[in-house]
Amino acid sequence: MNRIDAKFAQLKEAGDKALVCFLTAGDPSLNDTVNLVLELAQNGADIVELGVPFSDPLADGPSIQAASFRALERGATVQKVLQTVALIREKTDIPTVLMTYFNPVNHYGAERFAREAANCGADGVILTDLPFEEDDEWKKAADSSGLATISLLAPTSTQERMAMGAKHASGFIYCVSRTGVTGARTDGPDELADLIGRIRTHTSLPVVVGFGISSPEHVRQVTKYADGAVIGSAIVNIIAESGSPDQAVRNAGEFVRTLKSACA
Repeated sequence: MNRIDAKFAQLKEAGDKALVCFLTAGDPSLNDTVNLVLELAQNGADIVELGVPFSDPLADGPSIQAASFRALERGATVQKVLQTVALIREKTDIPTVLMTYFNPVNHYGAERFAREAANCGADGVILTDLPFEEDDEWKKAADSSGLATISLLAPTSTQERMAMGAKHASGFIYCVSRTGVTGARTDGPDELADLIGRIRTHTSLPVVVGFGISSPEHVRQVTKYADGAVIGSAIVNIIAESGSPDQAVRNAGEFVRTLKSACA
């Protein structure tokens, strides 16, 4: 069983919801990324998403864009990120999802990327800009390597596209709570119950909600309806605003602990 599937089964049995935490791999450094993942896992993160830096991150807001640029300037590459996943996997079994765009995967080679990602210990991949109609090559490579392909569905997704995304998905569905780009916000998601309900008519996979979730209160709101919440920009901001990498690790861990307490 894939680690993602096993984690959701464990959480369901315990009556708990998933806390999914996003980090940009390589910010502040790849070594720090390993330490951050371990700290987040120790403080309650159930799944970690590692953003593979890309020079044109269209779906990301200012915080993650800035983190991607810092990571690229400090030498993060696809191959080095995969090596970092292998180091993480030596120290923890936390389910790990790679989140990126199709351009770097295509340049690296979809089959090669899937094979090496799985060999390094990744459990799933989110390709934010790959349309369902064009993902056959990737889906074949991912399935043969045992990687989950996680679909993004949004408030603007039609019933037809929801059905298509659900058909192509494994692991879980990433429900984008609102239109626009990523980024921590102070308001809660609107009409979320209806959106999740529409998604659930097409799949039995867990549904997690992301984009704009930045506080324990947001996590409580989301997990009333969803199987989990994704926190990204808020963690990335804490890392960027900390005075040192060690402080970033401590601050991120403390923040994640407060978020996990809101999942019950």
